[in-house]
Amino acid sequence: MKSNYSIYKNGIFTLFLVLISNMSFAQTKAEQIEKLLSTYEEYSKFNGSVLVSDQGKVIYKKGFGMANMEWNIPNQPNTKHRLGSITKQFTAMLILQLVAEGKLDLQAPITSYLPDYPKASGDIITSHHLLTHTSGIPNYTAFPKFMEDESRNPYTPEEFVKMFAEKQLDFTPGEKFSYSNSGYFLLGVLVEKLSGKSYEKMLQDKIFTPLNMKDTGYDNHVNILKNRATGYEKSGTDYVNSSYLDMSIPYAAGSMYSTVEDLFKWDQALYTTSILPKEYMTLYFKPYIPAFGNSHYAYGWGVGYAKIGKSTDSIYALGHGGGINGFNTNISRTTSNNSLVVLLNNTGGAPLNDMTKAIRGIIHGKEYDMPKKSVVDVVLAVIEDKGIDAGIVQYNSIKDSETYSLIESEMNAIGYQLMGSDKVKEANRVFQLITKEFPVSSNAYDSFGESLMKLGENELAIKNYRKSLALNPNNQNSIDSLKKLGDDVSDLIKEVKVSNTVLETYIGKYELQPGFILIVTREGNQLKTQATGQPVFDIFPKSENEFYLKVVDAQLAFNKNDAGVIDSVTLFQAGREIKGKRID
Repeated sequence: MKSNYSIYKNGIFTLFLVLISNMSFAQTKAEQIEKLLSTYEEYSKFNGSVLVSDQGKVIYKKGFGMANMEWNIPNQPNTKHRLGSITKQFTAMLILQLVAEGKLDLQAPITSYLPDYPKASGDIITSHHLLTHTSGIPNYTAFPKFMEDESRNPYTPEEFVKMFAEKQLDFTPGEKFSYSNSGYFLLGVLVEKLSGKSYEKMLQDKIFTPLNMKDTGYDNHVNILKNRATGYEKSGTDYVNSSYLDMSIPYAAGSMYSTVEDLFKWDQALYTTSILPKEYMTLYFKPYIPAFGNSHYAYGWGVGYAKIGKSTDSIYALGHGGGINGFNTNISRTTSNNSLVVLLNNTGGAPLNDMTKAIRGIIHGKEYDMPKKSVVDVVLAVIEDKGIDAGIVQYNSIKDSETYSLIESEMNAIGYQLMGSDKVKEANRVFQLITKEFPVSSNAYDSFGESLMKLGENELAIKNYRKSLALNPNNQNSIDSLKKLGDDVSDLIKEVKVSNTVLETYIGKYELQPGFILIVTREGNQLKTQATGQPVFDIFPKSENEFYLKVVDAQLAFNKNDAGVIDSVTLFQAGREIKGKRID
């Protein structure tokens, strides 16, 4: 709001109107945040609790959507959400408290404190390696079928460590960054060993009680928690209860719950030395190793320069995200202006980074992006009301609109939602649309093939399953489906070899988007890749310059310039092509 206080030259009128102007500006920020988040809620892209502070003062806090959909209980600022990996910064704090007490040396081998840990790896891994994700210990949540086979089973910390302790290291400790929940799980075991108390009790005694964080704790399934949010996941345009997870599995890597209000208390305490001496607070936030594009990893925090809204400006920020069954979370601190954005979502998969960037833009008076409506929500409503033909007409009329967002995975989900309702013909039409819209998606042809098989159109099903495999040779579902259809798959199982000399030319960093970097490395004849904020994955050759991942439906193509030098890579995923320039 524009102020006309400048027309007053002196006296109380000037002071009074300056105060009015400042108050109006603060209200304007809150109003903008309200409009932004209400739009995210309206478009079914956010369901949770939020708190925003600026200059150390809370300027906005609110709940959106439902904490419990069965009982229509709304989210509030005091709703307790599971935090996922935000837990790691609390684990790191406990470790540094032990260091400050002289009970732990960050550079000593972990076998100094855990003598039963395998010596081959434990003698060369330090607590510092665990804190910075540079230990090389494989990430247990990335083990094949781990979530399906193990996530419901209770373990003691000592029992669970055996899950990964004997496995070969992914790399020499300290050599590079690779996000690993295993490392932070092991830090929890160290906390218990050195303190003689449980990890849960240490959190309570050393952090929550001193900071009066009465609505924060270790989330035990058996406990009755007032104001606990239920976790949900999207299924098409509907929600379902998230899968059960025994909280002994995330443990010190992701077991906590909290509220946005308590996380503000945590944020403010980190400007003081109330729970950790100054010299160790410096260690806590120090950027140690390149991790997420242009950012670095400290102890339980990602640190680096973050974008402010749509502008090219950036600000130094400390933050971390979290994802756990039914929940995704984000905390972002900018210490130069003592601001905080906390977003806790209980429907999984909300675009919290985009939301945080927009809120940061509001705080700094910069332009920011508003969310877009989902094509899927509109199209499914028309299909259910007027039929598939009307739905396709609607789809064609809005799919290229700037007002709407078209996401392959969302389209795929409504196809399966229709198929689950015995509307196979309708699902088939939707899957066919996806193959036309995303012609380089292996998953699109796989889904289309499944609907064709259900309709008895086996020849077309075989054709589409083979298209899927041409894009991703490791799509086991397509291979299994072809076997069911009686197709000979012997020609699909073939090994492509690329010389180490050629592989060496692909090593480097590729910027797919600002701040989103793809790092390509080589170990022997195995090419590996790591994207910003993700674990290291092996990639396998389809041809000399084309590679695919086995863990996700994605492919990479390395591109030469006119001089025959590799100068870019193209990522094919979710039906889209993203070209990244080589920057190193």
